[in-house]
Amino acid sequence: MALINPHINFNGNAEEAFTFYKSVFGGEFAKIIRFKDIASPEFPVAEKDANKIMHIALPIGKNILMANDVPEFMGKTNENENRSKISISTESKEEADKLFKGLSAGGNIEMPIDNSPWGSYFGMFRDKYGIEWMVEFDPNA
Repeated sequence: MALINPHINFNGNAEEAFTFYKSVFGGEFAKIIRFKDIASPEFPVAEKDANKIMHIALPIGKNILMANDVPEFMGKTNENENRSKISISTESKEEADKLFKGLSAGGNIEMPIDNSPWGSYFGMFRDKYGIEWMVEFDPNA
């Protein structure tokens, strides 16, 4: 079966955000590429963008969370955009609590994690980097 691997755009703080995510999920980065690593005469990179992240990947289970910084010449990413959320399905209520507490630290909780009317244990928040998450444990799954 196909896997879905979320990809997030940041305005220069992708490495900071992913270091935070790694502290919550654990594991190691599969890849980190900076814009200076791909600079060439055909693809010049401004000095202010040289150390920004062109690609970062953090394996989480069988999935990979990926991101990049948006170089200034491409404009800013709208950090208040709310058309999508990253949904995490956990294997236990304890894992759901751990991830919800860890990822929501310093963010804004939209729906505290608790038993939901549809029978799962569910919560929703925007983390301190503006990324929206849903965490759920479904004991019937």
